[in-house]
Amino acid sequence: MIDFKDKINSKFFRNIICILLTITFSFGLSVKQSDALPHEWVRVPKSEYGEQLWDKQSIKRNEDGSVRVLSKFIPKTRSEITRDILYTMDINCFEKSFRDVDVSIEEVNSNFNDFADWQDPNGDELILGVISQVCRVEN
Repeated sequence: MIDFKDKINSKFFRNIICILLTITFSFGLSVKQSDALPHEWVRVPKSEYGEQLWDKQSIKRNEDGSVRVLSKFIPKTRSEITRDILYTMDINCFEKSFRDVDVSIEEVNSNFNDFADWQDPNGDELILGVISQVCRVEN
């Protein structure tokens, strides 16, 4: 037999759970929206493999003098396997070298690999285009 006190406790806890779920859901949405910063994509000349863009809003000077920027590669042929790839890359404008500190297919996270090796672009037109344009804007 359920008495009146149990009904009140049951409704009370159900309401508390609903309130907590609502707050949690609302907080989660506001965090996602605030994380989604606007992008100002700049294109570099296309290559036979696709196109590369970099985000003018993401440029940041690192302590070592290099420049950090968000870049996006859009392959010429798209499928389930070949999707847009986001790169957070550091650029050394003086040496015209780069290092990818984050690579993903989703919005970039903050788990950067600051110990990645610096690389020469080896004639890659897309990377050279990003380096050239970013360094021109930053200097």
